Amino acid sequence: MGDVVEPLILDLIDWLMDRERSYRETMDAWRTSCPRLPVWEDANDLGLVRVDRDGGRAIVRPTALGLKLMRDRRPERLP
Repeated sequence: MGDVVEPLILDLIDWLMDRERSYRETMDAWRTSCPRLPVWEDANDLGLVRVDRDGGRAIVRPTALGLKLMRDRRPERLP
């Protein structure tokens, strides 16, 4: 992870932990066409987030690896 992107990925995981987020809501908030800030793409490629199906809806959630990253870098944000 790049020095600029890592804090943003942590922000994404933190945002996902706040409440259930749909795939559409996540894409509206986090997808970018800027090649220097591939937050969603990097988080997805690194296995830090996943998309689950729940009653026909696509829900984005942090993975166990994403939660571990939060625990390592921002332990105060975890219950």
